[in-house]
Amino acid sequence: MVTMKVAAKSTVFEAEVLDPRTAAEPAGWREFLHRAKLLPVWDYEVLRREAWLAKNPAVLAVLRRGEQVVGAFTVMVCRSWRAGEFAPLSVLGGRFRPRWAEAYLWQLSGYPAGVLEERLDEAERREVVRVFERALCAHVGPGLLGVIYRAMNPELLPALDGRGRMSREIDPAAVLANDYSTVDDWERTLGDETRKTLHELREDGDLRTEAATARRDLDCHELAVLLNAHRARQDERAWAGGQRSRFGGLHMDTRSPIAPSYLDAIVRRPDVVTRTYRDGSGRLLAFGTLFDAWGECVLHQWAALPSARGGRPGLYVDFYARGVEHMITHGRRELTAGRAMLENKTALGFGTRSLVSVAVPRPVLGR
Repeated sequence: MVTMKVAAKSTVFEAEVLDPRTAAEPAGWREFLHRAKLLPVWDYEVLRREAWLAKNPAVLAVLRRGEQVVGAFTVMVCRSWRAGEFAPLSVLGGRFRPRWAEAYLWQLSGYPAGVLEERLDEAERREVVRVFERALCAHVGPGLLGVIYRAMNPELLPALDGRGRMSREIDPAAVLANDYSTVDDWERTLGDETRKTLHELREDGDLRTEAATARRDLDCHELAVLLNAHRARQDERAWAGGQRSRFGGLHMDTRSPIAPSYLDAIVRRPDVVTRTYRDGSGRLLAFGTLFDAWGECVLHQWAALPSARGGRPGLYVDFYARGVEHMITHGRRELTAGRAMLENKTALGFGTRSLVSVAVPRPVLGR
């Protein structure tokens, strides 16, 4: 089992870094999930499946005060942008091989990959982060070049910031507060073009849609094929448009293909709504997942066939709209929808929530 504990002499905090592929679920983790109201991507079995099938597997750092978990980070340990699709348990060159780490929920990029107890004061939060960083250095070894905290909430910035650390605001997350009494109230705020798109899709006699929680009727291999093809097209457009960060002209995408077993763990959950779109022959045209947990809704995955292959233009508009309807009907406080296509989401009433990234080079980690 790959587990390491590091305690700073001056504090009562302790950090435990675990590889979900080989380590058992840490004590107190499920209690912390509920206390911190974490979304399904933090479930330990979901983390395990994601890590086993990743080219840059994430480790889980659990922060404790005594026996109680007070914080956590999920961190991708990145080998190389040229690395294979799947990572070995050990890396050639061992602990001295250059690597960097990204604290990043790449499956849910509008949310931070770090969570700290609200009752921790500013000094404690800062110290917890330093204890985590020292533990990560000990876990990865001398080859660790630094840590990039990606897509963090601004309220975490005081704990992450400091001398030698670089921070900047990045693309915000889309969020819609539930200020509506009925779905009709929300629909009256829409523009004519959006209304027309929704009307045409819902009047399409050859289009079938179905949504439910804990779905067991789906072929997750079929879902994964559609989702990975959709992501590949998005990445090509983003790269062509200069939206990706570049280093020496290289396209450094640290994410991995989505595995069927990962989707299987997601769509079977009672707090996940999976909506599918099919044509009259039963062919899958699109699907999306929505988290409904802790009084809020989160649009998670979305994928659709392109028009050239028989897809329906604008299906994503219907999916977002169904998410808004779910939020209003079930009385949830807000709906979030990731960081992409913000202009399209603005047409549906979404605003934005700020996010920041912080880069910490090795010499100042833990300081």
